Amino acid sequence: MSTLDNPPARLLVGGKLLAASDGATYPILNPATGREIGVAPDATVEDVGAAITAARSAFDETDWAADPAFRVHCLRQLHQALVDNGDSLRALTTAETGSPRFLTQGPQYDLPVDGLKWTIDLAESYEWETDLGVVAPMGIATRRTLRREPVGVVAAITPWNFPNQITLAKIGPALAAGNTVVLKPAPDTPWIAAELGRLIAEHTDFPPGVVNIVTPRDNAVAALLTTDPRVDLVSFTGSTATGRAVMAAGAPTLKKVFLELGGKSAGIVLDDANLATAVGTAAFSVCIHAGQGCAFTTRLLVPRSRYAEAVEIAASTMSSIGTGDPADPGTICGPVVSAVQRDRVKSYLDLALAEGGRFATGGDVDRKDGELAGGFWIQPTVVAGLDNTARVAREEIFGPVLVVIPHDGDDDAVRIANDSPYGLSGAVNSGSAERARAVAARIRTGTISVNGGVWYCPDAPFGGYKQSGIGREMGVAGFEEYLETKLVAEAA
Repeated sequence: MSTLDNPPARLLVGGKLLAASDGATYPILNPATGREIGVAPDATVEDVGAAITAARSAFDETDWAADPAFRVHCLRQLHQALVDNGDSLRALTTAETGSPRFLTQGPQYDLPVDGLKWTIDLAESYEWETDLGVVAPMGIATRRTLRREPVGVVAAITPWNFPNQITLAKIGPALAAGNTVVLKPAPDTPWIAAELGRLIAEHTDFPPGVVNIVTPRDNAVAALLTTDPRVDLVSFTGSTATGRAVMAAGAPTLKKVFLELGGKSAGIVLDDANLATAVGTAAFSVCIHAGQGCAFTTRLLVPRSRYAEAVEIAASTMSSIGTGDPADPGTICGPVVSAVQRDRVKSYLDLALAEGGRFATGGDVDRKDGELAGGFWIQPTVVAGLDNTARVAREEIFGPVLVVIPHDGDDDAVRIANDSPYGLSGAVNSGSAERARAVAARIRTGTISVNGGVWYCPDAPFGGYKQSGIGREMGVAGFEEYLETKLVAEAA
């Protein structure tokens, strides 16, 4: 385990780096060891209120919302600071999330930092006004101009699994669009957000109050962001259950909400696919970051005639990967983020047996020796012998757990894949690109991979159907979530 050299975590409120107003802190743990690596300020209701006040004042009383060139300037400074401090932030990300080191060169750090640059470039070239021309409704000649304007104060509430990616996918577009922001990270990973605040305070020209970062541990304190009438939009990523609560809390003030929620995505293997490649790839992907990704394909649908063979391939793949120290560059599957999450995953493994399933590999906590003995480890697990009615096949587990389900052809595979309250992502593998595309077109999800295609990219929108959320993140669609539309009609 490497030693971290990052400064202590602080709040960012009104341009100042601060402790909690009552001095309270809570421990930050390394999931691989269970040991304390730092402390975070436990923000109070007063701190969150002060952050909202600062954001509201910065939006209402400064030129931030009206000066896209200055916004681009500040965001380019932030991008450069993230590049310059990449080594320390990658190490912090591995230590705080338990995510394998190799992922920080992809979606855990490098790709979202590149994505911020894409957003900045978009803001620089974006057409804030569109001339709709002159018409004469009711005989009155009128020139119409369509304007895009920022929403106002944005509360960005982020989870712990991919904190850099999700945070930058929210605050980058929100700020580029001219909003001010209060960011509230998950209490499992507050230090990464606090470091972002430090870079903003020390390396950029963002005016005080444009970006505020608070790290309360208590959800009741954080809930002020969803109820305060001074907040105009809540952008939330997390569980579907919490998303419902966010939406309900914002309803009395009719806040705009963006919700990126849970998933139970299906990877479909058709009968003409290369079974070893398709199944092996699916099993490998569920091990990445201990399966803690909302869009991972955690249901694997395979031809019934080759079910036993598919289960064997998946089990062999996942057992060979195992778990390991996330600081090791060769590790694929690290720990889950906390003891709470480990126990939650273990409860689902117990449920799988109670529902009549069996484990082709794994099925228990992973007991380590030495420095890793106190970490939060789950064995990569393949669950077999269940159908799509089982709870472990329908509910989001968020661990390295793959449920293998048989199907009886293309129509049956589509039926099973769509038989879910979620609609976030999925995959189709076939020896025929045409056949794979035809099946993919029938799957009710926001993203889908065909024969190994990668949908994650900063210029492409991400989000889900059904109970997987409302709205889109990234791409032009994600940028425009943070804009209002105004039509100006002027007598010509």
